[in-house]
Amino acid sequence: MKIRKEFLEFPPYRVVEGDYRIWLDKNENPYDVPGWLKEEIFEELREVPFNRYPHITSMPLREAIAEFYGIGPENVAVGNGGDELLSYLVGLFQGGHVVTTSPTFGMYSFYARLKGIPVLDVPLGEDFTIDGGSIAEKSQGAAAVFIASPNNPTGNLQPEEEIVKVLESGAPVVLDEAYAEFAGKSPWKLVFEYPNLMVLRTFSKAFSLAGARLGYLIANEEVVDTLYRIKSPFSLNSLSMTAAIVLLRHYDLVERTVRRIVGERERVYRRLRDYSYPSDANFLLIRLDAHGYLLSKGIVVRKLSGRLGGMIRVTIGRRWENDALINALEEFADGV
Repeated sequence: MKIRKEFLEFPPYRVVEGDYRIWLDKNENPYDVPGWLKEEIFEELREVPFNRYPHITSMPLREAIAEFYGIGPENVAVGNGGDELLSYLVGLFQGGHVVTTSPTFGMYSFYARLKGIPVLDVPLGEDFTIDGGSIAEKSQGAAAVFIASPNNPTGNLQPEEEIVKVLESGAPVVLDEAYAEFAGKSPWKLVFEYPNLMVLRTFSKAFSLAGARLGYLIANEEVVDTLYRIKSPFSLNSLSMTAAIVLLRHYDLVERTVRRIVGERERVYRRLRDYSYPSDANFLLIRLDAHGYLLSKGIVVRKLSGRLGGMIRVTIGRRWENDALINALEEFADGV
């Protein structure tokens, strides 16, 4: 038995090992779903038959998302995390290459390489914003263009007028809005003006459901219909769907949590503004090579490489976790 050689070129997943008390490396929501709301989810689950497969296209959750946005369920697709949907979107459309905008979320190029699709990168500008004209030029004949807004790991929103320039090229555009709730604005309604736009969102961040693995896509009916023609059936389990449906009913709680995190984000940024970029997400990009130092203090953050080598990405945590981060980074900066 021989493993395909090209798969050996992918770096293995690695987890920082050790007994750390502060984890600020995965952009998770630091606040769990409260106990009273979990009880409501558990009550709903009492009525769910565990011996039966879930709806083949996850329609109950699609309908709940559609009602939340005031659109039709035919415009919504859901998946086992946003990553499952990304893996399909990479090869859904005809084209010779995939366009990315580094530095950005690495899974776009990962799935393209996995499918043997060439990746054409159009780097972000010095301020980490896209140049819509340049991307549009490179998008001719593309299978997909991936734009993250707010961008991971830089944290900034992309200008709507630049996104529109890319859309005008006619290329399939996936707008990844995993952190949109923390930004407070989004051009998602352009989906109904540009049929080549697909907006990808998640329940992992603002909704505190990273453990449930739930992502969703808003797109035109033809895209959603085609996606479900090739998508694995029953890919979303009944337990996760139930949790998401209940959370949508309590969006006021999600909004309060988002405001709390945004308030902490701004407080941390003010304290570290000499080393930090501003952010529209739930994390900050820090111009300090402090990964190892923070580990020694019991704090895990994301170490970056490439163009962002020597920098770190830090998730906004609970207040006491943020205080520990601030103190450690100020100590590190004083010693540099």
